Amino acid sequence: MEITNSIKYVGVNDHKVDLFEGQYIVPNGMAYNSYVILDEKIAVMDTVDINFKDEWLSNIAEVLGDKKPDYLIVQHMEPDHSANIKNFLDVYPDATVVGNAKTFTMMDQFFQLDPSVKRLVVKNNETLTLGEHVLTFVFAPMVHWPEVMVTYDSTDKVLFSADGFGKFGALDVEEDWDCEARRYYIGIVGKYGAQVQKLLKIAATLDIQIICPLHGPVLTENLGHYIEKYDIWSSYRPENEGVMIAYTSVYGNTKKAVELLAEKLKENGCPKVVVADLARDDMAECVEDAFRYDRLVLATTTYNGDIFPFMRTFIEHLTERSYQNRTVAFIENGTWAATAKRIMAGMLEKSKNLTYADTTVTIKSALNDESIAAIDQLAKELCK
Repeated sequence: MEITNSIKYVGVNDHKVDLFEGQYIVPNGMAYNSYVILDEKIAVMDTVDINFKDEWLSNIAEVLGDKKPDYLIVQHMEPDHSANIKNFLDVYPDATVVGNAKTFTMMDQFFQLDPSVKRLVVKNNETLTLGEHVLTFVFAPMVHWPEVMVTYDSTDKVLFSADGFGKFGALDVEEDWDCEARRYYIGIVGKYGAQVQKLLKIAATLDIQIICPLHGPVLTENLGHYIEKYDIWSSYRPENEGVMIAYTSVYGNTKKAVELLAEKLKENGCPKVVVADLARDDMAECVEDAFRYDRLVLATTTYNGDIFPFMRTFIEHLTERSYQNRTVAFIENGTWAATAKRIMAGMLEKSKNLTYADTTVTIKSALNDESIAAIDQLAKELCK
């Protein structure tokens, strides 16, 4: 793949992986992106997952022909991007590895490199001239590791964005960018919204025509759309109006309450209603929807004096990622001690800017006239 006349794609597609980072379901695989900048000096931008060493090195060799790379630039030390540093140096021992001080600290933890390996330690906003191409390194700590930096090529106006603007899915599969980029961002980067906001402010000062991430497609058109999405996600603003109902149910009674609420919400004109069974649905997609919509209903049972485990896990995912700026409502079910609402609300105490619905639905074992009336009232309140 040719990005520009002098920037070539040498990444790989992974259709063997089932769980990215050991937890995220990736039905369409993953892409591990790597790039070569051809100039008087040649730079390779990042490596790929260890399982694709031979394919990646072959891609590089095909692009270079009889030339040799001068630099290996390491923007991110997570193993899906750095695992082949030593293998690269075994083939190209004269290349200089470029990174910041934290990069090399981590590199020495992952590898025992030969002392003769040439290292170039760069500082924030420092430049590297390849010939016509001038690269500027911009540190992006905690987006989403502390050593992360992005690289701006002022010649071709390309931002090499590390894990920023990445998405799940291999590049040989067509799929909607927003959905899988949202799930990727919220799951992996979502905790670090303030750091992403800082990086976006820096990016706004640059003339960017192309974004080259380490996962997902190279972005060449309508960049404003992708930047807007990142601004929304990293500032924790709801993306769409709608109600997401997340529930667990042991014997089906809480599920009946949720189904009735969903029906009532639609009757009251709510623009979008999403229902998720936390025990059965993909947890990452459930978390994604909670961040996507502006209203959330949590429905669960009292269980062993606590709440049902899948609900506890779900709320922990939300709070870990700084869930805020939403309206939250509760449905609780308890046969002899309905304490689920108190526990759920307690878990959300440190979350910022949450508005709680006035109506709480309390079910004592199964729906009755009183709890049905409360569901009707909650639907009206959420659809105001």
